[in-house]
Amino acid sequence: MTYGTLVSAATAALFASLVTPAGAQPEPASPAAPFARESRPVHSYADAVRESVWVDTGLDGDGDGRTDRVAVDIVRPREPAAAGRKIPVIMDASPYYACCGRGNESQKKTYDADGNPVQLPLFYDNYFVPRGYAFVAVDLAGTNRSDGCDDVGGRSDVQSAKAVVDWLNGRARGYTSRTGATPARATGWSTGNVGMIGKSWDGTIANGVAATGVEGLKTIVPIAAISSWYDYYHSQGAPLYNSNPSWLSEYVNSPEAQGRCGAVQDRITASTPYSGDWTPAWTERDYVKDAGKVRASVFVVHGQQDLNVRAGHFGQWWDALAAHGVERKIWLSQTGHVDPFDFRRADWVRTLHRWFDHYLLGYDNGVDREPVADVERAPDVWTTDRQWPARATATTTLRPAPGAAAGPGVLGRASAAPGSTATFTDDPALGELDWAARIDDATPEKAGFVTRPLSRDLRISGSSKVTVTATPTTSTAHLSAVLVDLGPDTIRDYGAAGEGITTLTDRSCWGASTAGDSACFKETAARTTDVTYNVVSRGWADLGTWADPREEHPLIPGRAYTLTLNLAPTDHVVPAGHRLALIVGGTDKDLLDSPSTTPTLTLDLARTWAKLPLVGGAGAFDRATTGPAPALPPPTHVPSLTGPVPPAAVTGPRLPGEDR
Repeated sequence: MTYGTLVSAATAALFASLVTPAGAQPEPASPAAPFARESRPVHSYADAVRESVWVDTGLDGDGDGRTDRVAVDIVRPREPAAAGRKIPVIMDASPYYACCGRGNESQKKTYDADGNPVQLPLFYDNYFVPRGYAFVAVDLAGTNRSDGCDDVGGRSDVQSAKAVVDWLNGRARGYTSRTGATPARATGWSTGNVGMIGKSWDGTIANGVAATGVEGLKTIVPIAAISSWYDYYHSQGAPLYNSNPSWLSEYVNSPEAQGRCGAVQDRITASTPYSGDWTPAWTERDYVKDAGKVRASVFVVHGQQDLNVRAGHFGQWWDALAAHGVERKIWLSQTGHVDPFDFRRADWVRTLHRWFDHYLLGYDNGVDREPVADVERAPDVWTTDRQWPARATATTTLRPAPGAAAGPGVLGRASAAPGSTATFTDDPALGELDWAARIDDATPEKAGFVTRPLSRDLRISGSSKVTVTATPTTSTAHLSAVLVDLGPDTIRDYGAAGEGITTLTDRSCWGASTAGDSACFKETAARTTDVTYNVVSRGWADLGTWADPREEHPLIPGRAYTLTLNLAPTDHVVPAGHRLALIVGGTDKDLLDSPSTTPTLTLDLARTWAKLPLVGGAGAFDRATTGPAPALPPPTHVPSLTGPVPPAAVTGPRLPGEDR
């Protein structure tokens, strides 16, 4: 390292310390590593170039007769450009920069009197710009300072960000102002290598842009991201919310866009029916079908208890990417809809740094050869796997059967006798937590089946399916299937505010700061709760889609229908001494809208089964359900009959970016 480089690094570190808020912890030192394998903070953040550009998307979403330009706010180190060196780009394309804010502290963009960016939310610019990256924050069409209308994951949303990738590679036009003709070019300072990152809607756009196969996008890091907007609003025909995407467009559009985008919102409403039928609008917003076009590596992060962008989104995306050989990595937490910066901060920043260094700078730092999966087993306790789902996982068929006495039935590998049945009546006032709390009672709103207490641990790794044969008494019926770990445990309290984290008052700093953009953020801690049961996977469906998953048909009362429910992927260990339960019910309160009737359903148990991805397969299940089970300590409390309450906003669709 040269003397000048050392001076630059020292100057940047000194400036960061000068603007670090009192009481905050400075950026932790990185582990020692050869300079060629790790980018270092050698550039001045205080002197970075801060500019705004408007990129032409080529679309006229608001129908005003001219193509839309999206606002692109840029922070990049001044020194590389002065030396004639080009740098890669980290991009976060979002609808939230003005309406709602980003991150745990709801930060918004701020600008100086000339309209140049002062604060860009989150730590990406503070941390990575001194290390030789540019950070680019894109306002999706219709939001903040961009033209057009937000169309909630459709062509305009995706093109808003794709056009910027093209501009960074010299394939699209950019301008120095929203309406002017003075061109702005990035090819003088950008290598064209782009990494997209973002939580929720932002990560969703990263998925969508990657699915176009755009050249220059080297990696994406989708956090709690949607992979198909249909599956955000419906699950196999059953509505998850009593609404459609148009209200999200209204919410995130800028005040001026709200006045001109009514026709766009009307089209969204008309093309995304509450009925759950699949339409071309949903096809446009389905990125999974185009996984074969993805050229970028993908680093997926998702909470297994995310009840906003539910876990099925990462599962179907992961499987589709795997089928096409896309390079992947995954982190699965016990949280709800939470950014890893707020549940595993130091490890996250270190891993993300190495990930971008490898895929954007080309450093051979080994991150691509490390275990693919990190899974949170207990609050703040993580394990790793070379691949995911775990090796030795095999699909194992478990079957429900009547029990020997009143109460739950039996869950095992033996088939029920022909003619065996279980009956329940849909009760929209109850849901999965009520069912689990009452598992040992014969209650009318569910059908429950349990294993004996396990003699050894049993691990589920991947996606499950539950096939039911059900006879309804009415013309409409919704079904829910859940897997429950029955036994005492301490888990992240995903149903509380923060969805598994508590925000503290102390701050830690991650990068350099300026007076207008601090790199210091509030620390967090795991928020936990003691439970006697834990829902580990769930799935929902409209029984009327039994013949065609893309179209609902009225049911004939008294006729038997067979339907397979897709349950969300999970990676969970049911400990020795616990029981595994399968529960089938109707409306899952707060997580599924009720049907127009109140059906009673009779299950044909001989034609009902669950296929679970068990590590060790059927042999592991057989070993875990034979032999003596360890005694468990008595529960420290008796759970309420209603159990923990899901996040309040789940009862209506939240903005996918909300942290609470």
